[in-house]
Amino acid sequence: MTRPTFEDFKVEALRKDGVKEEYERLKPEYKLKKKLIQMKKEANLTQEQLAQMLHTKKSNISRLESFSSDSDLRISTLMAYAEATGHKLKIDFV
Repeated sequence: MTRPTFEDFKVEALRKDGVKEEYERLKPEYKLKKKLIQMKKEANLTQEQLAQMLHTKKSNISRLESFSSDSDLRISTLMAYAEATGHKLKIDFV
C-alpha cells in the first residue's frame, strides 16, 4: 500500500466537519509566518543573528516563526523584523 501524498491527505482532511473552517481561519497566520521565514532566509540570517539584531533571545524568534505558537504578533515586532531583513512592513485590508 502506498502512502497518500500530502495533497491527498489535505483533500481528505478538508472534508471533515469543522476542518475546512479552521483551516481558513488559520490561513492568514500561516501565510505571515511562512513569509517571515522566507524573509530571514533571503537575508541570509539565522534565528540567532536576527535575535541579536532585535535585542532579543533566539527563543523569541523561534516562537515568532512557529506554526504551533499562539503568541500574538505585535506590529512593532513585525516592523523591526522587516527592517532587520531589509524589508518594510505594509499592512492592508481587503
